[in-house]
Amino acid sequence: MSETRDGDDAGRPDCLAPIDFSTFVMSLGSSAMVNLGKLDAPEGAEVAVDLAAAKQIIDILGILEEKTKGNLNDSEAKLIQSLLYDLRIQYVDAQSGK
Repeated sequence: MSETRDGDDAGRPDCLAPIDFSTFVMSLGSSAMVNLGKLDAPEGAEVAVDLAAAKQIIDILGILEEKTKGNLNDSEAKLIQSLLYDLRIQYVDAQSGK
């Protein structure tokens, strides 16, 4: 990593905070919500609703939940369960035009 002066590292990917499981899961959830049209894209970019992409992310989160079962602490397990529930409801609503 290169050295930077104070204030010069804003927005640089090599200066991002460390990521943990919860942050990773929430990032995937946010991406799904953008694809569902429920959140604005970063920096105000226009993104069309993409239900197929949202479903793929929801499916990925489901795989993560299944494959990590028994290896997560209580808060991580509750996070992924509640996020999946919310995303699945949002997906069904988006499919039906709600």
